[in-house]
Amino acid sequence: MFGQMMDRPLLISSLLRHAELQHPNREIVSVTADHPRHRYTYREAFSRVRKLANALSRLGARPGDRIATLAWNDFRHFEIYYAVSCSGFVCHTLNPRLFEEQITFIANHAEDRWLFLDPAFVPLAEKLQPALKTIEGYIVMTDDAHMPATTLPNARSYESLIADEPETFDWPEFDERTASSLCYTSGTTGDPKGVLYSHRSTILHCYAAAMADAIGLSGNDVVMPVVPMFHVNAWGLPYTCVMVGSKLVFPGPKMGDPPTLQALIDEEQVTSTAGVPTVWQGLVAYLAKTGKRVDSLKRVLCGGSAVPVALADALREPYGAVTTQAWGMTETSPLGTVCTWSPEALNLPQQRREALRAKQGRSSFGIEIKIVDDDGNELPHDGKSFGALKVRGPWVASRYYKRDADDVFEADGWFNTGDVATICPLGYMQITDRTKDVIKSGGEWISSIELENLAVAHPAISQAAAIAIPHPKWQERPVLVVVLKPGESLTREDVLTFLNGKVAKWWMPDDVVFVDKLPLTATGKLSKLQLRKQFEGYVLRTIG
Repeated sequence: MFGQMMDRPLLISSLLRHAELQHPNREIVSVTADHPRHRYTYREAFSRVRKLANALSRLGARPGDRIATLAWNDFRHFEIYYAVSCSGFVCHTLNPRLFEEQITFIANHAEDRWLFLDPAFVPLAEKLQPALKTIEGYIVMTDDAHMPATTLPNARSYESLIADEPETFDWPEFDERTASSLCYTSGTTGDPKGVLYSHRSTILHCYAAAMADAIGLSGNDVVMPVVPMFHVNAWGLPYTCVMVGSKLVFPGPKMGDPPTLQALIDEEQVTSTAGVPTVWQGLVAYLAKTGKRVDSLKRVLCGGSAVPVALADALREPYGAVTTQAWGMTETSPLGTVCTWSPEALNLPQQRREALRAKQGRSSFGIEIKIVDDDGNELPHDGKSFGALKVRGPWVASRYYKRDADDVFEADGWFNTGDVATICPLGYMQITDRTKDVIKSGGEWISSIELENLAVAHPAISQAAAIAIPHPKWQERPVLVVVLKPGESLTREDVLTFLNGKVAKWWMPDDVVFVDKLPLTATGKLSKLQLRKQFEGYVLRTIG
């Protein structure tokens, strides 16, 4: 027997309708090339969204068509998110930080029909255009007055495209499993792989993210997504904020610029923000140098890579901002776990509770996680056993776009993340490594992430990365690659002395190498792949 409740599809257009009724006057603030500080309301934004939906229909867009973006976090990108998906098309966000060959591959693989691009990316698009096989036209996200000269075929400004369109549009209803957006992995191993999100998965992810024990947003928050809209839908924030009615602040092309971020936080009274650790390390350094403040900031959601405890302390002590770790992947939409306090955790002695801050947290309802050994046997949640991390849930991908089979998607419905993790009795998960990054020495595993977190706790160290170097006896040994803070000076022995007593003796790095900078991926994460290539042939002092 079935229940007798209304069966309404979970569609992104329902977020739009709700926002217009419940919080139409909430603000959206943006930094763009043609607007140093653009400001309008949800009501005004969604009026323009309907104009864009009409324009897309006039261009001949059909259900399921992929409409691509090459853009920063700003109000026009926000409008594209909603106009494309709510119309039944697929919003395909291209990552401008990828290699040119990867961007070309992704656009052709997705068979994008139109490309919306920031004026800054016009030269890049012109360079790639001869190899882009399916794109019919280019919409530059500006007005005619700021429209750059371009050789792109069928190019016009965004504002001229929507100028004469009506502000009314009847949003279609369709199956909630309809594709809504498309994002490709960064392709650190092989070609990038597409993850095709649905309206249903997006809305369910939105509900989960808004919960108090997850991101925990409300209409009283002012949210600045520094995590880019071109990667995993800015961690879902353009949807979650609309659902709950948070004011949105978009930093545009200045998402990596500490002075702009500080000014936006202070002047717009930002309470919550999200991004990768490298962004906050830059902001903390700028605040320390200038003495400027971010006193309105209450919460920093940090993911993409492990968050050093020293970074969290630097935001908490002077400014009162709580850094919350989260873990996820393109394949998980991305929310998987968030490190918020359970009642059991709050009752722990302070030292043990503080130790939990280094973990990636507990899974939200809807996400199941487990760790398994090499034979696929599930391991206990004892905080000691560590193994391959697997996940499943309604906002986890079941396959990659246009690929028949991949061994990471298992027959029993689990997705093998490629991470190595441990889970404590309270349910807190901690990533100890990527499967390909773990250091195996004498048959035992050494966590590169833990070594890195300990190293950056040194007051003179800005960044650190631990990688494996081949060893004739022990198979592999760790080398610590270190970036010092400006004006600081350390020796190899200084670093090893600092680590002494903090890790087991066999975990101690065989060498410490100082560099000016560490290589990053297109999404701002540390690139161990590039670092290992950089250190190919390196001979350890212990065997040299």
